[in-house]
Amino acid sequence: MTEPFQLHSRLAADCITVGRLPLSLLLLLNDARYPWFLLVPQRAGMTEVFDLPNAEQQQLCHESVHLSRCMKQAFHADKMNVGVLGNLVPQLHVHHVARFSSDPAWPGPVWGHSEPEYYDKPRISERLAMASDWFGDELEMI
Repeated sequence: MTEPFQLHSRLAADCITVGRLPLSLLLLLNDARYPWFLLVPQRAGMTEVFDLPNAEQQQLCHESVHLSRCMKQAFHADKMNVGVLGNLVPQLHVHHVARFSSDPAWPGPVWGHSEPEYYDKPRISERLAMASDWFGDELEMI
């Protein structure tokens, strides 16, 4: 029997769950300084993209490219930072961060730059609505 998917405790603590896509759980990092979403494939025990079967690698790529394109357009980002790190959280997850030459960490990395500024409820609602528009019926809101 395979173990069920469970979101890593650090991701659960740091993020707001947006919804489910065909493969991934879509999360919003709770830091209003940066538009920052994560995709977490809903598969237990995965740490690397190559751990996924080929069809699921392609689905993750589809979800990631679509999310990146929508974020770049919606936020008028100077650059999209997309990365699979996993140094602190081994569970496979893909960061999508819209970057701007005016953001507090530019041009360096956003990780650990300074204390987060948490979203208020209206801005969370705004981000959730954006994600719903981006993915339509593909996204099951939670």
